[in-house]
Parts: sequence; C-alpha cells; structure tokens
Amino acid sequence: MSAAAGDGGRGGGGRGEGVDGVGGGIVKVGVAGRVARALPIPAGAGLARWVLARNLLAFRHGWVTLVSGFAEPVFYLFSLGVGIGALVHTVHTDGGSEVPYAVFVAPALLASSAMNGAIMDSTFNVFFKLRHAKLYDSMLATPIGPRDIAVGEIGWAVLRGALYSAAFLVVALLAGMVTSWWALLALPAAVLIGLAFAAIGMFATTYMTSWQHFDYITLAIQPMFLFSATFFPLSTYPEGIRWLVQATPLYHGVTLERGLMLGEVSSALAGHTAYLVVLGVIGALGAARRIERLLLT
Repeated sequence: MSAAAGDGGRGGGGRGEGVDGVGGGIVKVGVAGRVARALPIPAGAGLARWVLARNLLAFRHGWVTLVSGFAEPVFYLFSLGVGIGALVHTVHTDGGSEVPYAVFVAPALLASSAMNGAIMDSTFNVFFKLRHAKLYDSMLATPIGPRDIAVGEIGWAVLRGALYSAAFLVVALLAGMVTSWWALLALPAAVLIGLAFAAIGMFATTYMTSWQHFDYITLAIQPMFLFSATFFPLSTYPEGIRWLVQATPLYHGVTLERGLMLGEVSSALAGHTAYLVVLGVIGALGAARRIERLLLT
C-alpha cells in the first residue's frame, strides 16, 4: 500500500488516495480516501491534541482573560437576575413552572457563558493566527496537518467555553439558583453548546479577510444573547417573531440548560440536543475543509 493511503501523513490533509495493487484493494483505498477527505475525524484527530496542548501552554500567561470572560455572565446574573428579580419576583416558564426570576435567568446565562467562551476563541484568535501570525503555516512544517489544526482549535474553544460554564455553574449553585439534580447534566450540555458555536464560528472565520468583518459576528451574537428567551419566556414574544427566536442556536442551548436546571425534562430536549449536534458537525466539517483549502493551495 502506498504512503498516501493514510491521507498523506498530514492528519487527514494529504491529497492522494493511495493505490493497492492486490486485487480489489484499489477500490477499498479509494473509498477510504474519499471518506477521510470528507470527515475531519478520525483523520483529523491524530495530532490535534498537540494543537490543543500548544494553546494550553500559551494560555498560561493569559489567565486574566479567563477571569474576565467568566465575570461577565456573573455580573449579568446578579445585576439582572437579582436586581430585576426584586421587582419581577417570579416567572412562569414555557414548561409551566413558576420560579424566581434569578433561577429562570441562571440557565440562560450558563448557555451564554459556553457560547461566549467558544465563539470568541474560534473567531478572533483563529483569525489572528491564520491571517496575521501565520501560525498555522508554521505548524505545517511539522507532521501536523490542516485537519489537525481545525479539530485542535475547535477542541480548545470548547474547552474554554466549558471552563467558563463550570465556573458559572459553581456560582449559581452557591447562590441557590440550581433546583434539580438534572443540573448534573448542565455541564455536558454546555460542552455541546460550546461545540456548536466553536465549530460554526471557526467555519465563518475562514471566510473573513479583515478585522472589520467581525462586526458581523457582533451583529449576530449580541441580538442572539438578548432575544433567545434569555431574559423572558418565549411566550412573551409576539407570535410573528417566535419562529425567528426558535431558529437561533442559543435558543436551543438556553432551552436545553433551562430544562435540565429546572428539572423540566421532556422529549423536547432531545430535539434541542439534535439541533446543536447537527450544527456542530456541519461547522466542524466546513471548518476542516476550508482550513485545508486555505493552507494547502
């Protein structure tokens, strides 16, 4: 079997399919090559851990950024959840429960923490490394390939979002805003939210060519944060725009976290989970193919 059979030793970034001269081996290797080119995993996961390890080492000197990213949703929790909660008192959720306003808001801010941690790292940081620092070009001088880079960067963004979410969840627990044992699944759900936003964020970043394009990121994230049933139940929105709210990724993350943290568990949560999984897969596939194209052509 030729050396190209494993996708060129480039973590899935090689361009040959490989030929096996024994019987029908040509067909088997050809199919394997096409599958490897289409999927970032497992072909792109072999050396991705080193990309993630590099980010961990670099982040040792940027821990202040982690603190600032964690602090923002906590400020929202106590300023809006507790402050406005003194005026609003209780809220009727879309699941039919009546809960204190702070308890209603906390799951949404947990989902927002996962989103913020993942999207900022997979957009601003990836853009700088790709377009300015040319870090990924240097990585290609090693056995690391383009798909390793995509999977590693998405993994790092998910990890960062998970750290934000875990810290926020501890604060919410200490503040008495966690009311169900189903909240044990809130952190895995936050990881899934982070995956969806990290993957789609990196995919979008591969099309950006200037810093001005990040205005589009802000234009998408800020309204999504405010109007994804984050601070008010979906039932309070006008009928004409509910479909738009329900189409946003953060709405599905918020609803998933709220169902778990309030104990409003139903089959509908499976639909929200599926939405985030599909979005994450589409984003990861797109990001891997785009990074491969940008770095190898």
